[in-house]
Amino acid sequence: MITVAETGSTNSDLLAMAEAGSASEGVWLRSERQLAGRGRLGRDWVSPVGNMYASTIVTLSADDPPAPSLALVAAVALEEAVAAVLPEAARRKLAIKWPNDLLIAGAKVSGILLERAGAHVVIGIGVNIAHHPDLPDRAATSLHAEGASVDVATFTDRLAALTAAWLTLWRTQGLAPIIERWSERAHAPGTSLRVRLPEGGEQVGAFDGLNAQGALRLRLEDGGSRVIHAGDIFLV
Repeated sequence: MITVAETGSTNSDLLAMAEAGSASEGVWLRSERQLAGRGRLGRDWVSPVGNMYASTIVTLSADDPPAPSLALVAAVALEEAVAAVLPEAARRKLAIKWPNDLLIAGAKVSGILLERAGAHVVIGIGVNIAHHPDLPDRAATSLHAEGASVDVATFTDRLAALTAAWLTLWRTQGLAPIIERWSERAHAPGTSLRVRLPEGGEQVGAFDGLNAQGALRLRLEDGGSRVIHAGDIFLV
């Protein structure tokens, strides 16, 4: 684990290191504070001291499952790490929202961003541990606000170990056990969802699980279905 007091973005740093050949799979970079953190779909990620900002590298091989499915691997590893530190009442309200957001009673507690450089995929993870932002379009919370007592360094070390274990399963048994675990920890089938599509517009439907590649299945009001490969998901 490499820890720095401050950087622009742990993802950007690891991407540069991977491209330069100075970082390999399994390395983790954690920063106490980020100056240019970012989330999915180009959002800024507010990064005060007291939360977790960390990234790791996965180096792909020809036999690995599809790279985008690493979003699900990261989600199940993070869910396990968060569940372990929450009190029982909050743990019962913890759920994964596709593809990899964690919600506690519908409020976002973390975010995951995957970026690729050649054969290297950098997985960036931000967790609201001590603080959470006031967002205009969704509720947010933090582990401390939900009653957890954990420090950033200990939490990150535990997450690194869980990520390594789930990566091994992903490589040796494929995507099926990852999807099974993800589905066990996600919001229930039939949950109403609103999808903001990358090409513009929105689609409303009911959560109908994942397909074999990990894409979201959305059951439409007219009885049809749609497979979502990318988009911003909101619980309705």
